[in-house]
Amino acid sequence: MLSSTADHLYWMGRSMERAENTARMLDVTYRMSLLKQTVVEPHHEWRAMLSISGLHEDFEARYDEPSADSVMRFMALDEKNPGSIYNSIFAARENARAIRGSITSEMWEALNATWLEMHRIQGEGIAEDGVAAFFEWVKERSHLSRGIAHGTLLRDDIFRFLRLGTFFERADNTARILDVKYHILLPSVADIGGAADYYHWGALLRSVSSFESYRKVYRDLITPRRVAELLILRPDMPRSLMACLNEVNRLIQEINGPRAGELLRRCGQLHGDLRFGTIDDIFERGLHEYLSEFLERIYDLGDLINTTYFWSTDEWPSALPMAQQSFKMPLAGQMMAR
Repeated sequence: MLSSTADHLYWMGRSMERAENTARMLDVTYRMSLLKQTVVEPHHEWRAMLSISGLHEDFEARYDEPSADSVMRFMALDEKNPGSIYNSIFAARENARAIRGSITSEMWEALNATWLEMHRIQGEGIAEDGVAAFFEWVKERSHLSRGIAHGTLLRDDIFRFLRLGTFFERADNTARILDVKYHILLPSVADIGGAADYYHWGALLRSVSSFESYRKVYRDLITPRRVAELLILRPDMPRSLMACLNEVNRLIQEINGPRAGELLRRCGQLHGDLRFGTIDDIFERGLHEYLSEFLERIYDLGDLINTTYFWSTDEWPSALPMAQQSFKMPLAGQMMAR
């Protein structure tokens, strides 16, 4: 397979997953902002999301005080923000357009239709009473694109690179969604267990479609420790860090390649640390500290994927368009200029 084709597939998967996960992050922040706040300053939850996303400087350069309206506009519809849902869907569609001969017609039609609808929504804006419906639409279109890929593609390297991008992005964003909750209510591990915890952790579980799974597994009150265990260490939870790294590690082993030795080693280390980790160790160290280190390691692993499969160390990242950065990661290595 040409490295350029693999690059488009990888970033197509990442971009669509990023659109969905940005919608999930906005959803949990929006739900939390509607709850009565007694321990945080106004708009703190929106500041926390911008900081965790690595986009606070871009936001401050163009907007005033963070608020629900301004952050939602910036993260959902702003065409000048490369990490917005609008640009993520555009990137997925453009990467698909570049490799139409390598994917099925059903995949292309679904992604193109998603982009056309997104372009219409961006022009008209999101009604105040339509925020939740918009988030659900983004998630449904992402589910549709994954389902079509799973149902129509051969199980070859085309499928593997697409899935690699999907699960790599999902691992990154699950960690960030957990960190959003941490920044809003838990400035230190000692503060865990406040009266609002149940409602906030419940909102977080619903934002990652895990509320029913939590009830099935634990059959008890929602506690931060169990939520963290579900979304970090359980291999049977589809959006957990463990489940994502299981897939990433397997896919990298299947793709392999002559230059993949260091990538296999580093991915295996991260996968092993998750596999043999315990929730007691995580909370003893501090949830925020653990997630921060995980994000740094997944970021470095993303760099290594690019230099192993797509670009030489001399070419990357100088060969990539500048505009594609979000969550501290280069987005859409092959995003086209409009």
